[in-house]
Amino acid sequence: MTDKPHLDQEALTELQDVMEDEFDILINTYIKDSADRIAHLRSALAQEDADRFSRSAHSFKGSCINIGAPRLGELCSEAEQAGRSNRLGEAAAMVEAIESEFRQVEKTLRRFLE
Repeated sequence: MTDKPHLDQEALTELQDVMEDEFDILINTYIKDSADRIAHLRSALAQEDADRFSRSAHSFKGSCINIGAPRLGELCSEAEQAGRSNRLGEAAAMVEAIESEFRQVEKTLRRFLE
């Protein structure tokens, strides 16, 4: 997994070209939405709801792939599989890894907004 970049610069540049003036809105929406998704993962984990955890991770994975965050998308995919396999014992560490990676992605994305 470590061979994947935090952000796919080519995908982001393409998004920037396509979105033009709406790019900043897209990035800000992704950042806020991602924080909410992490909260949903934590909530599902606290309630030991493997199905909800898996669905939340799946949804987060899609948004990460769309924004060009492949490493974060892969972490979400691993979390999704853990939820599907009812391996919530492993999930707490996965959520920590997701949150840590998200902080890296957010920091890089915010540079696009400057």
